[in-house]
Amino acid sequence: MLSKELSSSPPKSASERIVVTICTYNERDNLGRLLTTIRETLPQADIMVVDDNSPDGTGDLADERAQADPAIHVLHRYNERGLGTATIHAFQQALERGYDILINLDADFSHDPKYFIDLLTALDDQQADVAIGSRYVESGGVQGWPLKRKFMSSAINAWSRFWLGLKTRDCSGSYRAYRCALLRKIDFSKFLSQGYSVQEELLYRCAQAGATFTEVPIVFVDREVGTSKINLSESMKAVWLIARCGCERGIK
Repeated sequence: MLSKELSSSPPKSASERIVVTICTYNERDNLGRLLTTIRETLPQADIMVVDDNSPDGTGDLADERAQADPAIHVLHRYNERGLGTATIHAFQQALERGYDILINLDADFSHDPKYFIDLLTALDDQQADVAIGSRYVESGGVQGWPLKRKFMSSAINAWSRFWLGLKTRDCSGSYRAYRCALLRKIDFSKFLSQGYSVQEELLYRCAQAGATFTEVPIVFVDREVGTSKINLSESMKAVWLIARCGCERGIK
């Protein structure tokens, strides 16, 4: 595992084609600052925003930034909504466009772009296919969560490890760097998840494709602006879908 000190030099993978994917719904108040920070932190990377027709104008803001910066690409989804299908759409588009590395993070600034270099370094130094920004390894953590949210997160991660046979500590966070060569081995048409369980299913599908994993400590800071989309209903759907994937694993 990497030390908690941030890397000072760019990793070898920084010379490859990198795309940062962000799925948005009503994140206008966060997106502008996030795009600026990403461009400052990893200027060689492209950014792909997938917006689900946000009524607050998030998509419009993304379009404005894209017009001024050719490294920013915006995909609008007008007939679908959901983190799971949006994430899969972003990944498929990134693969079609020939990127080498994909970094995914939330749009609410809970995932600090300062960890980009650590994730990329982990892919190189650990010879990993997936580097996970992990809240649940030494030096990682969470700030600003109530006890109920911490319990739900711990429970869903334990459930994922049990049903999916995963060894990683943080199975539910979306802050990860993937080698696209590994992602190209995955059949995205088999995905069951439409919501938040896509994060656990992604790790499961990657493991089934022979991926090697490493975890990089991050501190997750709860959003300051906007409203979380996670609720009890989404959590229960995740529990059910993880179990379905586990049954599929058992059948094989």
